[in-house]
Amino acid sequence: MAYVYILESLRDGRYYIGSTKDLRKRLQHHWRGFTPSTKRFGEIRLVLHQKYNTLREARFIESRLKQLKRKDYIRKIIKDGFIKIKLNIPE
Repeated sequence: MAYVYILESLRDGRYYIGSTKDLRKRLQHHWRGFTPSTKRFGEIRLVLHQKYNTLREARFIESRLKQLKRKDYIRKIIKDGFIKIKLNIPE
């Protein structure tokens, strides 16, 4: 199992999108300030996570979400509670 997750900064509403095999451990890294990319976010909260069969699938979805760069689309995903991107992973 692997996960794609979205974190939200409580300070300014910015989002962080990531993927991992161990969600609990990865979140602890973020919350304890061990992750440089989210350390400057201030307090953060997990707003969405979704399971995938492999880390390769999760990283593919993470990459697609990061390419969007649209807050409104990310907000819709969070509101819907589900990432609706098809897995078309190139071989």
